[in-house]
Amino acid sequence: MHVEVRGLNKKFGTFQAVKDVEFSIAKGQLIGLLGPSGGGKTSILRMLAGLETPDEGDIVFHGQRVNDLPPQERGIGFVFQNYALFKHMTVAENIAFGLEVKKWPKAKVKERVAELVELTGLKGFESRYPHQLSGGQRQRVAFARALAPEPQLLLLDEPFAAIDAKIRHELRSWLREMIDRLGITSIFVTHDQDEAIEVADEIMIINQGRLEQKGSPWEIYKDPQTPFVAGFIGESTIVEDIASLRGFADAAIWPGTKGLIRPEYIEIGKESEFSLLSATEAGKVKHIHFRGSEWLVEVAVGGIKLVTYRSLEKEVLHPGDAVQVLVHRAYLFNDNDSWVMENKLKEDPMPVHI
Repeated sequence: MHVEVRGLNKKFGTFQAVKDVEFSIAKGQLIGLLGPSGGGKTSILRMLAGLETPDEGDIVFHGQRVNDLPPQERGIGFVFQNYALFKHMTVAENIAFGLEVKKWPKAKVKERVAELVELTGLKGFESRYPHQLSGGQRQRVAFARALAPEPQLLLLDEPFAAIDAKIRHELRSWLREMIDRLGITSIFVTHDQDEAIEVADEIMIINQGRLEQKGSPWEIYKDPQTPFVAGFIGESTIVEDIASLRGFADAAIWPGTKGLIRPEYIEIGKESEFSLLSATEAGKVKHIHFRGSEWLVEVAVGGIKLVTYRSLEKEVLHPGDAVQVLVHRAYLFNDNDSWVMENKLKEDPMPVHI
């Protein structure tokens, strides 16, 4: 493995910021550290960078323990949330700064700067100062500067947080393309689920200093290993009395079991749209929201409020409409375990999702 972390712990005073974190990353992967604010993501990143020292545990890069190495000897590049560019330096000077500190030959510095300017799409901006650039351009300069010394590991702390939504989306695609082209192992911190899902090869969910789960975006979404991950990833509704829903009576076997139901687990429509009414519930539309590519529908089933999607190709529903609701599956959890349960009353094959 290119990066290994073993038994990592870090306290700030009495606050346990990182608790027994262990993971490994293969060379060339792009990993997203995802979780709520204050969960420990940035603390982990800063320990990898050498900006914080672990209280316990080992950090290993390509087979070498680096706990005691200073940042400049770890072979890393670091991109900060606020860019951290030198205001009095031009684009070219910012990119060259680290190389000049390392006393690279002038000709080699010039060649490397030209290469990175071309790679990051900054050609023609070499003589501009940071205040003359857009947010997206400044982030590209920060990225180029981090890559200049040819690091083996790239660390990014909320790299798109200070950029508006449209440019942020463009930069996500650009970053993914750059990482693929360079083949550099990269780790980025984010609290944006869409960003992590779109960009990362694998996601590590960090909560209260612990690593809750590590896997591909699809693996984490379809098979959450903890109630926190299930509730954190995607939109969902917690149902306290899941056994009261048709097809889930078996959940009553485990007292205290709750259900988490994602919008795509639910099919909604008029009675005429269903061939299997024995597995559906009677519901009433409470609210409907246009989401561009689909409708987001809030529906009440007895005393339970559920949220689901509905295709624009289907008949438009309105608040107050009586509908049938088919819950295909639910993620069940209690104090001891978690698992996915399918609706027991459904016919095979499974009805098509709307």
